[in-house]
Amino acid sequence: MTANIDTNFAKKAGLDLAALQDHIRAVYTADDRPWVIGYSGGKDSTCALQLIWGAVRALPEDERRKPIFVLSSDTLVETPVIVNYIDDTLAAINAAAADQNMPITGQKVVPVTSDSFWVNLIGRGYPAPSKRFRWCTERLKIDPANAFIKNRVAEYGEVVMVLGVRSAESATRAQVMSLHKIDGTALSRHSTLPGAFVFTPIEALSVDDVWAFLLQNPSPWGSDNRDLLAMYRNAQAGECPLVVDKQTESCGNSRFGCWVCTVVTKDKAMEAMIDNGEEWLEPLLDLRDELAETQNPDRKREFRDFKRRDGSVTFVGDSETSIPGPYLFAYRKELLRKVLEAQEQVNAKAPPGEKTVLIQVEELREIRRIWRSEQGDWGDAVSETVKAVTGKELPAEAADGFEFQADDAKVLAEVCSKHDLPPRLMAQLLEAERSVRGLKRRTLIHRKIASVLEQEWRDETTVLNERKERLEKNKSTSSNPLFETKS
Repeated sequence: MTANIDTNFAKKAGLDLAALQDHIRAVYTADDRPWVIGYSGGKDSTCALQLIWGAVRALPEDERRKPIFVLSSDTLVETPVIVNYIDDTLAAINAAAADQNMPITGQKVVPVTSDSFWVNLIGRGYPAPSKRFRWCTERLKIDPANAFIKNRVAEYGEVVMVLGVRSAESATRAQVMSLHKIDGTALSRHSTLPGAFVFTPIEALSVDDVWAFLLQNPSPWGSDNRDLLAMYRNAQAGECPLVVDKQTESCGNSRFGCWVCTVVTKDKAMEAMIDNGEEWLEPLLDLRDELAETQNPDRKREFRDFKRRDGSVTFVGDSETSIPGPYLFAYRKELLRKVLEAQEQVNAKAPPGEKTVLIQVEELREIRRIWRSEQGDWGDAVSETVKAVTGKELPAEAADGFEFQADDAKVLAEVCSKHDLPPRLMAQLLEAERSVRGLKRRTLIHRKIASVLEQEWRDETTVLNERKERLEKNKSTSSNPLFETKS
């Protein structure tokens, strides 16, 4: 069922509050598709949610039949002030919705542990994100939000994504918003998700309209919008939108977003917050700046392996220069220590109620698993580092009945030394065998062994010398008249 909706409404409404809420009610009651509101905690998504709340609350209770999910995406590396603000707000939203008999549920999604920032950066050694290798957005933002939306599509058949985006933000945003518009309705098709549609109720509003509404209309869930304004003033920042596709611009410059973001030159929002009294966040800015320095072309070789993650060595064209691979294992261990130290320092100086977890226990366990299987870290550097920095034991996880220990690593090192073999090579082969212990079908073991043996196990000097000799030989051959092709 589709209601008779003025599809040009958004372009001419401005901040006519009554007309805007009538428009929202018309779209809400036009069909049975549930709504998923992208909520980032910033001004635009807060404005959209308040407008929708007021519009739906004005309906008779029997017409508030469609569920509304308020979806917030936490990358697990968001600025702590924003994380705490959103957590408190979602709790207030759920409590107020229950009291007011509203069909609204606040929910936060996070990346799966294997996709988290620290598991990829510290565990697997991915370099800090850059404009050329921005591996973070899809894993941390797009995938968690899309998984939630896909589950709702599977449950209800179709859903409507409600986004607090405005065409006035940029020409690119306006172009993207108009690209998938459906004639005769107020909705657009989602650019990548089948069964998902997009509604942008505040697209015509200016930034002044948004603040005028927020400061003149109290929050229906009891928050004080002046606190939100104070956050913006302290950070001189913009809102980081819920990202659900690759066309939506991710955070950057002075927007609220991930405190580890190295895609931009400087984190102006974090710097402004520290300058405005949030000095307890300074260890995070220092760590972020260190990660950014690892992208310095003159220093990459200090932090990065000469091999890729698959054990291969790739060169730049016909040169002797290898393309840097993941962070060196030694540097990853140093980074883990610095993250845990920053966590201790931040919590020691944080205001009451601003408890901050920079790295989750589940992430530490996954890093430990990766290091053991890929680096032969049988000495358990993760647990040792956690104990040394925090004074606490890393909570034990269920084991598969057998694990190599530090003493085993010493024995292996002695044996490998006698036979001139890399201990990590043998450790990976033993881990491959251990991973299939007890299985009736062991067909994977051959592929695992082959994968290990196909890696480059020689040292960097040997590999580069071989490359140099090969290039010189090719140059000599190509310049020899005996090998020239006659026309």
